[in-house]
Amino acid sequence: MDATDLQEMLEQNGELMVAVSEFDQPLELHLHDAEINEETVRLELTDGMLEFDVDEVTGAWQHTHSLADLGLE
Repeated sequence: MDATDLQEMLEQNGELMVAVSEFDQPLELHLHDAEINEETVRLELTDGMLEFDVDEVTGAWQHTHSLADLGLE
């Protein structure tokens, strides 16, 4: 993935889900806790900082919630 595309998606939606090759589960990025530059993504967590290469991002999509997700269907 391209860093510019990731940043644009994050800014447009306020949050973004990314699949990263080195992790089994997708990661949730928000404007307030993620920093994307040309080579790396930094994610601020409650107990530390996670950093990975932009080249390791294998997919990105808008993060949404449904009524079913919230048990309100």
